Amino acid sequence: MSHFPHATEFPEPAPVPPGRWPELQTALAAVNRDLRATLPEQEPLILVAVPAWESAATGDRVPEHVYVAMADGSWQGNSLNEYDPEDGGRDWPAEPATVLGMVADAAQETVMELLWRAWPTCWVHKSGVHVRTPGTGPDGESGEEPPPGRAGEAAGQPVWWCRGGRAEECHDLAAVGELAEALPGRQRRAFRRGERETRR
Repeated sequence: MSHFPHATEFPEPAPVPPGRWPELQTALAAVNRDLRATLPEQEPLILVAVPAWESAATGDRVPEHVYVAMADGSWQGNSLNEYDPEDGGRDWPAEPATVLGMVADAAQETVMELLWRAWPTCWVHKSGVHVRTPGTGPDGESGEEPPPGRAGEAAGQPVWWCRGGRAEECHDLAAVGELAEALPGRQRRAFRRGERETRR
């Protein structure tokens, strides 16, 4: 099944085999921990790739594109490895924190669009949260130094942050991959029990 409704030249996407994109797979494992903690009924997200192809329209060779997808292979949004035709290559970040933020963003778009629900959500304000990368301010914009002690800041990790009810209520919920630790007590204990049982 093609995920490109307006073109027939694209090859069929397929799940990415283990070890093919290790940086993306490591980041997705962290995001899947958050999915398991907050939507335990959902199967883990996967990476799918559209193999490289030659465009019949332009004759250009287009490299493999990788997406964060639901377990059935469906996705929503842009590829993780952007292709720049000007320099003939990928625009690929080197920092693991940047890769984790990109994967979390892509996962959130796929989950929200295909399940028609906000994910993840802040259990204090009952609203959807967003990915905030290290070095950005409480509103997610660059140029402002975030206050010390914000979730994930010391480790340079991207975080899930909430706008709150008013601007002054913005807060970090948890570092990406660590939502389970921020769950309310009963949910957190149930999640930990499930994790222990899975390991047995």
